[in-house]
Amino acid sequence: MRKLLVFQHSAREPLGVLDPMLRKAGFRIRYVNFSRQPELKPDVSRYNGLIVLGGPMNVDQQDRYPHLAAEIAAIRDALARDIPILGICLGAQLLAAALGANVQPNNVREIGWYRLHATGAAGGDPLCRHIADHHVFQWHAYTFDLPPGAVHLASTPTCPNQAFRYGDRAYGLQFHLEADLQLIQRWLHVPEYRAEAEAAGPEHHLEHILRDTHQHSPQALTLSERVFGEFIGLTGWRRRVRLGSL
Repeated sequence: MRKLLVFQHSAREPLGVLDPMLRKAGFRIRYVNFSRQPELKPDVSRYNGLIVLGGPMNVDQQDRYPHLAAEIAAIRDALARDIPILGICLGAQLLAAALGANVQPNNVREIGWYRLHATGAAGGDPLCRHIADHHVFQWHAYTFDLPPGAVHLASTPTCPNQAFRYGDRAYGLQFHLEADLQLIQRWLHVPEYRAEAEAAGPEHHLEHILRDTHQHSPQALTLSERVFGEFIGLTGWRRRVRLGSL
């Protein structure tokens, strides 16, 4: 049985739609929940893939959350071993930091649904060839510079670096394709999450985001299944795709 390691930062931010896809593909999933065991220093060497999920903290808060440094070290180890990596939101920022890129506050908070624009390179990419002009769900205040040697795959007008690939099998996605209608509704009813959204402006109020969620989530679910299905393929569950050196 193939094994997958998942770095989780909050019980409120799970694998979402990825969980049943991975189990159907026959993976045994091990969660490392740093909110419960922040002292852990996981060994990635025994796993066939690594997924780093989102969380409420930021990369520059390593004084408050020392596990962020341990995660960056583990991501670098996974990169050196050519283990497939998928970073989502905070996970994408940690992957960028592990590759030497700066992570800093974005000019605006992106909370809600935003139209994603694929770059020219996305058309030939196994995962991101599916994303042209789709609306995706966002919840972040930070962004990252494109890491040296990475391929830029997607942007929004308010956050240029939304997706990248490094090498053949490491991906950073700033947006939340793992979040379906039910998970987004749960987030919006967490008091501190809702307060953060509404403090960002009237366009981020609960009613507005819920309306957009009902409109866009069916198409986003189809996109999630395609993108995550391709990532599962990169772990060796089916034939590996080789893209050549960068």
